[in-house]
This record gives sequence, structure tokens and C-alpha cells, in this order.
Amino acid sequence: MHIQEKRHAMAIPPLLRLGFRPFFLGGALLALCSIALWLLALSGGFNQAPLGGWLAWHRHELLFGFAGAIVAGFLLTAVQNWTGQPGLSGQPLAALALLWLLARLSWFADAGWLLLASNVLFFIAVAVVMARSLYRVKQTRNYPIVGVLVLLALVDALSLSAVLSQDDAQQRQGVLAGLWLVAALMTLIGGRVIPFFTQRGLGRVQQVPAQPKLDWALLGGTILIALLHASGTALSPSAGLGVLFVLLGAGHAYRFYRWADRGVFKVALLWSLHASYLWLIVACAGFALWHFGVIDSFSQATHALAIGAMAGMILAMLARVSLGHTGRPLQPPAAMTLAFILLNLAAASRVLLTLIAYQDGLWLAGLCWLSAFGLFLWHYGPMLCQTRADGHPG
Repeated sequence: MHIQEKRHAMAIPPLLRLGFRPFFLGGALLALCSIALWLLALSGGFNQAPLGGWLAWHRHELLFGFAGAIVAGFLLTAVQNWTGQPGLSGQPLAALALLWLLARLSWFADAGWLLLASNVLFFIAVAVVMARSLYRVKQTRNYPIVGVLVLLALVDALSLSAVLSQDDAQQRQGVLAGLWLVAALMTLIGGRVIPFFTQRGLGRVQQVPAQPKLDWALLGGTILIALLHASGTALSPSAGLGVLFVLLGAGHAYRFYRWADRGVFKVALLWSLHASYLWLIVACAGFALWHFGVIDSFSQATHALAIGAMAGMILAMLARVSLGHTGRPLQPPAAMTLAFILLNLAAASRVLLTLIAYQDGLWLAGLCWLSAFGLFLWHYGPMLCQTRADGHPG
């Protein structure tokens, strides 16, 4: 909060003072609108479809649109703390946010080149901003984040080029690769913040010691899985890949065990993070079972990863980071406990209930998702648009 000259920083509109503000707000709005539109599309509520069809749009936007916005907002905010360099703000931040918005709207324009260019350029721009900030202070520890952002740009290009050529299989390759790249960021950043937040939130004297070898193995294994999906190799059952998913899930389970603390059940901002990490383990188990031929489809595992793990961690991080960076105590509105429960219910409904009653499970999952992000926007939207409660920049 003391990095920028205060007078200049306070002259910037609050929404553009740090990256988390426009991208957390935009990402949450997209989360709400995209599922509402998807449910309407499934019920036949539209005569026209976005470029490539509603399924292609649904796959892409909940990953590269929604998660991409939250990843950008978090990283562009965190890098200021990591490096001591001023974060992106003002007109440059507005330009980046408008590029993200253009990428969302381009699905409904008859211009495939605009769809491809705007989406890929967004991730490249975020990678460049991160690389410049990290390079200035030679912070090599976080260089892998830039690499993951570049890979996200490449698999997004793979996915969207497939949309334009109407290659459904290739689009799935790109989307699944992107999903596992986001899981790689969850592995890297979650591995740092979950034990740290747990220690601070519960007032423990010591944080759980890091295990760098395990951390690097989990990160490398997750990126490898992403690349195998991008190549199409992982879309065919393989006992070898089943073993890889078992090892990955076991590594995450060991991490989860080391972080375990009974006190987290009393703190919504903590149990929501731990629950999202548990869904990551469930997803690894589901993919392993598919590769071993035990289950017929990896759709359930994919949604365990996308809703339970990815969206679960996103909502938990949105709730905590937004409070801290708007100068408020780390006490979320009481309704956020319900929001966390609803999002986990959405994951359980999409993963389990759809096996018994597909339509009922789908609609319940959608309604729970809408309610969870609706609660977030109702309580946090004004915070993101207003100046910090403590009067500081940011």
C-alpha cells in the first residue's frame, strides 16, 4: 500500500486501482451469466448460437473466460506484494480489462479472427506484465507462473482454432489441457497459501514445513498431464496414465493430510479452501478410474475438477483476497458460508446426482452455482467498486 505515490494512486477510479478489482468483478459476473445462458440454451431458449455452438462456448468460457479472469486478477495483484513493484493500474489495467471483455463478446460476432486474436492476446499480455515485474527483481521462484500463462495462451489457440475449423475433438484437447494448466496454478499457489492461511487463520505458531521436492513433482506432473491432453494422448484410456493420475492424487492427498487441522471446520474461509483441494484429489481418482477402464466416462471427473476444485478454490480466494485488499477485516459476510456450501453442492450434484437423474442433477448444480456466485456479487460487488475501507491506495 506504500509502493505508489498516494496522491497519484488515489486519483485513479477505485475499480482500476489494482488487478483484482475489475477481473474479480468481471469473472464473477461471467460465472453468473454463462451458467444462466447455458441452462437456457439447454432448454432450447435461443434460436441463434455463438460461433462454434453453445457447447464450444460453454467449454471455453468457464475455463479461459471465467477462470482466466480470476487468474489474471489474482496474479496482477499478488505480483505487487511479491516484487515490491507497482501493480498494473489505471489506463493500462483498463485496456487489459477491455481486451478480456472483447474476447467474451467476440463469440457473438461473425469474425473468427477476432475471437482467436483477442483471447490469445489476453493471456500473452498478462504473461508479459508478470514477466517484466518478476524479471526486474530477478524473482526466479515465480518464473514458472509465466510459463504456465504462455502455455494457456497456446492451448487457448489450439482450442479456438478447432472451434473455427469445427473440430470437436481438438477443441476438447485444448480445453482439457487448459483445465489442467489451471490445476497446475492451483497446485503451485494453493500449495503456498492454504497452509499459510490456515496457520494465520487459526493462530498456529508454526506453518506446516514446505516440501520442495513434492511441490515440484506435483507441479511438473500436472503440467505433463496438460501437455498430454493437448497432444490428444490422454484422451484414450491408458494404464500408464492411470498410474500417473494415481501418483498425482496420492501426492495431493499427502499434502492434504499434512495441512489437516480440526480448527478449519470453524472458519469458512479455511474449510472452503481445503474442500476445493479435496475435490482435486477426487478428480485425480476419477481420471485414474477411467484410464483403468473402471468407469465409462471422464465427464464426472472433469466436472469434479472444474466445479469442485477450480471454482471452489476461486470462490474461496475471491472471498478472502477481496477483503484483505479492500482494507477490511478477514471476516466474510455470513452469507458466504452458504455460498461455499452451495458451490460444493453444485459440484456434488453435477458429479454424483447426474449419474442417477441427469436433468435433475444438472439443473440443481446450475441453480446452486448461480446462487453461490450471486451471493458473492451481492456482498462483494460494492467492495470491488469502492475505495479501500482504510483509505489507502489499492
